[in-house]
Amino acid sequence: MVRAAIRHDARQDTPVGLADRRLMRSLAYVGGRWTAADDAAFLPVTDPADGTWIGEVARIGRQGSIAAVDAADAAFHAWARMLPQERSAILRRWYDLMLANREDLAVIMTREQGKPISESRGEIDYAASFIEFYAEEAKRPNIESVTSHLHDAEVEVWREPVGVAALVTPWNFPCAMITRKAGAALAAGCTVVVHPSITTPFSALALAELGERAGLPAGVFNVVTGDAPEIVGAWMADKRVRALSFTGSTEVGKLLYRQGADTVKRLVLELGGHAPFIVFADADLDQAVDEAIKAKFATSGQDCLGANRFFVERPVYDAFCKAFAERTARLSVGFGMDDPDIGPLMNEGAVAKQEDHVTDALKKGAKRLVGGKRHPAGDLFFQPTVLADVPADALIMREETFGPVAAIAPFDTEEEALTRANDTEYGLVAYLHTLDPRRIYRASRALAFGMVAVNRTKVTGAPIPFGGMKQSGLEREGSRLGLEAFTDVKYLCRDWA
Repeated sequence: MVRAAIRHDARQDTPVGLADRRLMRSLAYVGGRWTAADDAAFLPVTDPADGTWIGEVARIGRQGSIAAVDAADAAFHAWARMLPQERSAILRRWYDLMLANREDLAVIMTREQGKPISESRGEIDYAASFIEFYAEEAKRPNIESVTSHLHDAEVEVWREPVGVAALVTPWNFPCAMITRKAGAALAAGCTVVVHPSITTPFSALALAELGERAGLPAGVFNVVTGDAPEIVGAWMADKRVRALSFTGSTEVGKLLYRQGADTVKRLVLELGGHAPFIVFADADLDQAVDEAIKAKFATSGQDCLGANRFFVERPVYDAFCKAFAERTARLSVGFGMDDPDIGPLMNEGAVAKQEDHVTDALKKGAKRLVGGKRHPAGDLFFQPTVLADVPADALIMREETFGPVAAIAPFDTEEEALTRANDTEYGLVAYLHTLDPRRIYRASRALAFGMVAVNRTKVTGAPIPFGGMKQSGLEREGSRLGLEAFTDVKYLCRDWA
């Protein structure tokens, strides 16, 4: 059971400076009410830059998780039957409110996640773009038609919302991963229950506050904070939850895949990445270095799209390594609100992984060009690092690093580069730098990745289908394809008589 809060933010005295303090919520949002568990349990949230306490959030357990599904299920039919343009108008107001509160949302994100404030502002823009996109898509869900195969019948194909959708989101993009999922689900006519990472819950709760102001009816958008196994486990066992969209590790994704079988849930799984960054000798070297910095060090390397393995053709290998290391050495490290290039990592385990990967690579013959150690800025900071001549059997060439460490190796032939790039269980994104148009198409076809970026890094956005191959996940988010997991296809064959 959950109880309504006696007053807003009764447990909170946050040091986060906001123009609108109502955006900093400490309670879960269930059925249009700000709620806590009956035992009034709360969990602390700290700034990863220095461990400063920034607030507490309600710890909702299994009963509260089920109450959220109750609320979403009760709200579903009215929301699904609403005219598409009415749903669209609400989503559009939500988008406008996000932009109007951009700075506050960015500050909340930087304080709880640690990323540089300029990156947080960019994520708010990115997150809002999904709500805007799906506000438009909400008005045109049924555009399929089928020519009848029978002389005496007419045929129609409808798309209908599946029901309650569970959205489980990570800490590295605490706003955009919610809106990319929720925008599509709500536009399709589904109601949602959201579980944000317990380390970054305030961004999700701020979205709930703005959604309420935009006019989302009670029960349509619910945010449940607390321990993931208890909350998500209850949702996976509940047959009323018809779809699950999860962004996170491949290990957890596999677990949810198995759990979803008992109730035959629709699954969207956006899992790990291990992106190759391939530079051929004919590439614009300056541009390749610029894009390599972006691909490796955005979000302090804590990005499933982050380049992990750099393969550089031997004629330009030394020049690339030198230029890339020099640029990396100039990157600033510090607290997110000071807007450095690199902020803190999220937890001690992430820092320890960087150390393990660097130590292993050096033992196996790699050369350290820059960095390689913890940074004096704080316990969760790691130096931007470049390793050269990294052998194929090094851990960093086999595992996703998820931090600011780049591993570089030379190659001699196109076939070698593509073979090494594909030698991974992951298949999310690959980066390719070459000016040869024939090679662009050959390599893009050969790369076993769901997305290929050619001579650039930024490729994502609301209109594109985001997703990977192999163990990087199932289905796509964004674009019209992002609606498919949240809709059922109904076929109607009607007699002319």
